Amino acid sequence: MPSVIQATLQNLKRAIKSKRPGMLSNGVILLHDNACPHTADAVKTTLQQFRWETLVHPPYSPDLLLCDFHVFGPLKQAICGHQFTTDDEACDWVQAWIRQQPTSFFEDGIDRLVSQWDKCAKSFDDYF
Repeated sequence: MPSVIQATLQNLKRAIKSKRPGMLSNGVILLHDNACPHTADAVKTTLQQFRWETLVHPPYSPDLLLCDFHVFGPLKQAICGHQFTTDDEACDWVQAWIRQQPTSFFEDGIDRLVSQWDKCAKSFDDYF
């Protein structure tokens, strides 16, 4: 599984380099959860090689999800009732759904992420 995460990080780095050239030199801050594949030594090494900062993720709390709160609710509603015969068909559908979202959808998500992170930080003061 770490090799899948590493490949995803490589793809992300290439996409950032082509779409936002100055961003890599300014530094990348990555937020992902504490799932085992994300915290594997190989993934940590890749992130260190990229010189990307990783934000500390608070312990799991269903009411304070950081990464899942914005996209997955609307995606779950949109996908309800659809049946897919292959994984590729499902992936294509999700990618098409993401492309159909207006830019403001993702801008709102980033804005909400900041307030969600603040709420988590305040709730887990002792953790940090």
